[in-house]
Formats: sequence, structure tokens, C-alpha cells
Amino acid sequence: MFLKKKSDVIFFKFEQPISYLQAWYWQNEWQEYVMSNDTAPAAVWFLQHPPCYTLGRSSNLSFLHFNISTPPAPLYRINRGGEVTHHCDGQLMIYLVVNLQRYRMDLHFYIRMLEQIIIDTLGYLNLKGHRINNLPGVWIENKKIAAIGIGIKHWVTQHGIALNIRSNLEGFKAITPCGLTTQSVGRLQDWIPTIDLIEIQNLIEQELAKNLCFNFRHPTLDEKFIR
Repeated sequence: MFLKKKSDVIFFKFEQPISYLQAWYWQNEWQEYVMSNDTAPAAVWFLQHPPCYTLGRSSNLSFLHFNISTPPAPLYRINRGGEVTHHCDGQLMIYLVVNLQRYRMDLHFYIRMLEQIIIDTLGYLNLKGHRINNLPGVWIENKKIAAIGIGIKHWVTQHGIALNIRSNLEGFKAITPCGLTTQSVGRLQDWIPTIDLIEIQNLIEQELAKNLCFNFRHPTLDEKFIR
């Protein structure tokens, strides 16, 4: 648990897919807001993206199985850790802009907390999620269903979790996801064919509030403008 006392966190949730660059712009704006304002609250986004690929800060281009000048979907180099991954409809993105100086200044602990939130969420569905040593993310059996990548500046985070729920996994065939040559990607639909995206969102919202001591609230008009 991050804090003994809950802290306000602004919650943004979108039903329609949001372009990757738009969501990244919002995170950058909120990160700057938090870094420049000691009382600025953290923020969390739940959303999905149209198909695209993202490369981490130092991703190895050998994990791309296409010509970088003609990608099968938009390709972006961003400021998170990790290798290449794919985003698409049916994949829930959970973005968090959090000032770790107010919580615990330990990035590894923060990543373990995010993993635990997904593992606990899966438990409600009678699914057993697990970690693999030295590999951020969550697996069910031998399939990776949640990727975690973080960017951080002055201890203020960006990016977060990509959870495959009803994702079309075809796009992953054009890459070596997360650089894992001996691992494969899965989605919750593989275990629960009738899985409901809204149900998963509600469970994760509950686990975020419990594990990170978040008190979610809607943004004010001014805060909507910042986003």
C-alpha cells in the first residue's frame, strides 16, 4: 500500500478509442502540471487505442518484422522503458501520472504494485495470474496478458499497463512483443469467451483504489482543460 491515508486522484475514462499521440499529449501535460504544482493531484486514464506500435526509449529495432518506413500501423518512439509492443481495440490502457515523491520513491516497487493490481483483478475472475522473474508484466499460464512500461521524470510517472482483454492479436505477429522470443501473448477472452470490458474496468478501478490508496474523483472544468 502506498499511503495510510487516501489521496484524491483524477479519473478520466473513455469509451471510444483515443489516438496514441492524443493520450500521450494528455500525460505530458499532466506530468508538467504535477511537477510545477505541489498540490496537483495524480491522474489516471482508462482508454483504448486504434492499432499502433510503440517503441521504448532504447528498443531494439530487430524486434520489428517489417520495414520501419512502411509499418502496418502507426509506429511511435516514446519515453517508456521496454521493447516494442502493439496496441489495439479490446486492449485496456491504464495510464497513471503519479508523483512518487508523495508515495514511495521506488520505481521497482511501483511496478510490482501495478502487477499485483492485475493479479488481484484476475483473482476475482478465478484466473491465476503470475509474474516471471526480471520480466515486468503479468502472465496466465505461459501467455503474457498484461505489459507494463513506465516513463518517469523528476519522480513523476507516465504510461502504465496494457491489458489484453478482447484484443485482436494478429498485430502482434509483426513484432517480437516486448522482445520476448520464448513467450507468447494472450488475452482474457482466451479463458473467458464472454469477458466484459466494463466489468474488468470496474474491478481494476477498485483494485487501484485499494492498493494505491486512490480516492477517485471526476475532473473539475479547469482540470479537464489541463488534460
